[in-house]
Amino acid sequence: MKTQEVLTKTNWAIDPMHSHIGFKVKHLMFTNVRGSFTEYNASISTEGSDFATAEISVTINPASINTNDSKRDEHLRSADFFDVEKVKEMNFRSNTFEKTNSGDYVLHGDLTMKGVTNPVKLDVEFGGIVKDPWGNEKAVINLQGKINRKDWGLNWNAALETGGVLVGEDVTFDIEVQLARIP
Repeated sequence: MKTQEVLTKTNWAIDPMHSHIGFKVKHLMFTNVRGSFTEYNASISTEGSDFATAEISVTINPASINTNDSKRDEHLRSADFFDVEKVKEMNFRSNTFEKTNSGDYVLHGDLTMKGVTNPVKLDVEFGGIVKDPWGNEKAVINLQGKINRKDWGLNWNAALETGGVLVGEDVTFDIEVQLARIP
């Protein structure tokens, strides 16, 4: 009779000092405006150290948006975009975490912004698990993806005199997180 291995749940926390939740969007049809969210937390658990089993839940404070322009950030916090007076958080919850042929992953989940939930797909580069000099287990994950902001009701725009619009519809995510195993 073969014994079955029982895997225990491993919980992970985002290390905010070594993580970045960033994005970019076209401005004036040809340049990119980059920004980030600086306040977020997550609940991440895996079976053992197998990230293919990851259950991920992330909460982001939309009022923490930072594009290095205070007037633009104020506008992004307004009802034209994130409406932070009424909507206090954005949420992501994973559905599946599948390994690709190249050894990386694709993360499927649901993103909720302004009360609208849509599925998203993120390409994941798993950097592996290492021990830091103090014996703490760390994991590094890079995520990339793209959404159309209008799918979440972020519709504001302005027409340009020369044709086109001020703000692009596509938002590209560039996220790098360092996770610390919770003992």
